[in-house]
Amino acid sequence: MNMQNRKSFLNTLGIVSAGALFTSGMTVPAPQRNAEPVRTEPGGKSTAKRSLRVAHLTDIHIKPEKIAEHGMRSALQTVSEMADKADFIINGGDAIMNSVGATKSLVQQQWSAYHNIFKAENTLKTYNCIGNHDLFGWMLPSADHADGKKWAMDEYGMAKEYYSFDQNGWKFIVLDSIHPRKSVPGYYGKLDEEQFFWLRDELRNTPVETHVCIVSHIPILAICCLFDKGIMNFNQLQISDNNMHADGNQLAELFYASGNVRACLSGHIHLIDYVNYLGTEYYCNGAVAGGWWNGNHQQFAPAYAVMNFNEDGTTSREVHYYKWKA
Repeated sequence: MNMQNRKSFLNTLGIVSAGALFTSGMTVPAPQRNAEPVRTEPGGKSTAKRSLRVAHLTDIHIKPEKIAEHGMRSALQTVSEMADKADFIINGGDAIMNSVGATKSLVQQQWSAYHNIFKAENTLKTYNCIGNHDLFGWMLPSADHADGKKWAMDEYGMAKEYYSFDQNGWKFIVLDSIHPRKSVPGYYGKLDEEQFFWLRDELRNTPVETHVCIVSHIPILAICCLFDKGIMNFNQLQISDNNMHADGNQLAELFYASGNVRACLSGHIHLIDYVNYLGTEYYCNGAVAGGWWNGNHQQFAPAYAVMNFNEDGTTSREVHYYKWKA
């Protein structure tokens, strides 16, 4: 199959991976840190008026160290300096480097660095989503999961692990992806029963003319999980439930039945992709930290996304690569 036909075939499937077309024997160049933003418009150009512009910063992984602090500061500065301003920020989780195997003192230093930089460099309203690295001790089967999650919620100023809010004809539903279990690594992607029924009722009670965007830390659906080299099984392609929601099929069916879930945003994998499944657009939006402040993660440099939400329910994404290293 030639490249043009292969690209057409992948587009027909509704599967596009930003920055790469995977072909046999083809070397894919890594995105450049100082490149212009990569703009993807999966549904084609919309003629509808834009309702909202949202900066989605996920997987910042801050720690009290020069490169990480400079990188986080630089990312926030580029958000604030955009000529086409964002209306608010969604923090997709994993704000801090690692709380699963660190002392409480070191974890608090990471949170302090996060708050200090955010306060100095950001003036936009910010909505937070919990990530696995935000949760103290969760790597260990003996962890107190409730206490670890309560600490992260306190740092984020969250009254509830999951919640919703409305703005300009769109409803945003922020989920808590991180479900505990008593085995290493102590979590997997899933909604508990209470949260699932809350989500079902939230969608049922949302007018059909209101467009819905779902935010989760762990992807509900993402093709890039198949290419995560840290867990890749070369004999059989499998996706770990640490990387993608174990209840993804159930959630996709719920979104399809609802009829107005237009987009889902996630992070966690540090890779960037786009999947359209049953009319819902799933965006995995990379990582501000890239390869945990050591450069690229696989082919993907440190980046954040800016999402455009339109009155007709269509969406588009800009991926912003920025100067992360002093």
